[in-house]
Amino acid sequence: MIEEKIIRELTKEKLKNQSDLDSFKRKIAKKYKIPCPSNTWLFKAYHKLIKEKRIKRKQKIEELLKTRPVRSLSGIVNITVLTKPYPCPGQCIFCPLEKEIPKSYLSGEPAVERAKNLKYHPYLQTKKRIEVLKEEGHPTDKIELRIVGGTFSFYPLKYRLWFIKECFRAANTSKMSHIKKPWQNNVQQLWEELVSEQKKNEKGKNRIVGISIETRPDFINEEEIKILRKLGVTMVEMGVQTIFDDILEKNKTNLTQEKIARATKLLKDAGFKVLYHLMLNLPGSDLKKDFECFKIIFSDERFKPDWIKIYPVAVTKESQLFRMWQKGKYQPYPDKTLIELLINIKKILPYWVRVARILRDIPAQKIEAGCKISNLREVVKKEMEKRNLRCKCIRCREIRERYNRKEKIYLFREDYEASGGSEIFLSLENKNRTKLYSFLRLRVPKISEEKSSAIFPILENSAIIREIQTFGEQVPIAQRKLAPQHRGLGKKLIKEAEKISKKEFGLNKIAVISGIGAREYFRKFGYKLKETYMVKLL
Repeated sequence: MIEEKIIRELTKEKLKNQSDLDSFKRKIAKKYKIPCPSNTWLFKAYHKLIKEKRIKRKQKIEELLKTRPVRSLSGIVNITVLTKPYPCPGQCIFCPLEKEIPKSYLSGEPAVERAKNLKYHPYLQTKKRIEVLKEEGHPTDKIELRIVGGTFSFYPLKYRLWFIKECFRAANTSKMSHIKKPWQNNVQQLWEELVSEQKKNEKGKNRIVGISIETRPDFINEEEIKILRKLGVTMVEMGVQTIFDDILEKNKTNLTQEKIARATKLLKDAGFKVLYHLMLNLPGSDLKKDFECFKIIFSDERFKPDWIKIYPVAVTKESQLFRMWQKGKYQPYPDKTLIELLINIKKILPYWVRVARILRDIPAQKIEAGCKISNLREVVKKEMEKRNLRCKCIRCREIRERYNRKEKIYLFREDYEASGGSEIFLSLENKNRTKLYSFLRLRVPKISEEKSSAIFPILENSAIIREIQTFGEQVPIAQRKLAPQHRGLGKKLIKEAEKISKKEFGLNKIAVISGIGAREYFRKFGYKLKETYMVKLL
């Protein structure tokens, strides 16, 4: 059989890098008179023979065959799923609205096209992405589920319950199962089914260790927070755009500084990670105001998000802004001006924030005016390197493939006040803080100090671990290899957080807003599930 011959030849080759692999593929194509085999094809054939015990596993081959290794170099894999098109309560002038697409998204975006082809079904979207990631050589036992589309909090509760339940079901089933529709069960049945799938996922092969949703700040209240926690959500992405009231009003967002600050505090006090979507070049803003916006966000204790996404305005035909641009009432920044602004912003970012994205995934042909540089982040990074400048954000410091087991790791601590609470950012890094191995966010809300009531009784008089992550190549659960994961780094940070909570703040309890699939990890350290949080008495 030709594929077995090819794989056996592959295992005998002494391949050192991707260039060696490419040479091997060309040689094979010529020898067997076949098209040059893809990494995915080779990976599937290779694993088939391993499963049949006809060859032995070789780690170097697996690493070389892995498609887009960066997908799992943050210690987890991301799976993005879209909710169905649904009316949005917002009237923002920059937001595109395309028929049969969730508002603010456009056809041609990779995630949108995948969702459209699968009729926006959450089970199919999740299942297909898991299958593709496995075929590309990525472990899928630690999944960050990202739910995007419209304003999640505005969708009917029944639909939201069904949607997340189906995502968990896709992660839990080993083979493609029957497709369920949202109207089959009532709300109570859906809650019960969701809890059942969550319980299975705690020890499943594809564990969902975090869930993020997109919503508006004015939809965050105590009742919504209770629902999000029961659903298993751990991070909330909010369309903030800017914190200047006059610009927010001009862009018809119906938001204010006060609404943004209140939502941020409510979420942090419940342990959520908070991600702001921030837009550059909005109508009514300018270079000075854009830069000032970021300065305020990271100095004013009412804000200070944990993550941000920076989106320069892109003018699309499907938005109200398009008509303004046509009439000459709006003009986007030239690319050079935008790059300079981004460099200045990245220079002032603190160590504890993660810049998840710069630029939306909008196809260039859809952009009528605005930046079309698809690798804008890389362009900014290279320009900073030329000037000997360095961004301190988490993503720019992640260890990724630069792991050196012999390198000494140091514990760093950053303390800051945010949203009416004390934040402690603990990190394990190399000496000059250019390689970040692992970090933890600890919060002590003022409610603990004042002994007032929290949204969740279990959080009263408690410190909260809001996030913990170890970077580098994703290592499957229970496996060990030359990578930062599963080497006790997380354990070290948890112990330090417990010590700080007890000795410095006099607290005898610590809670973790754990993802469903991460609950077993915290159980190893004496934490128990209470009111959707993993809790430990100190």
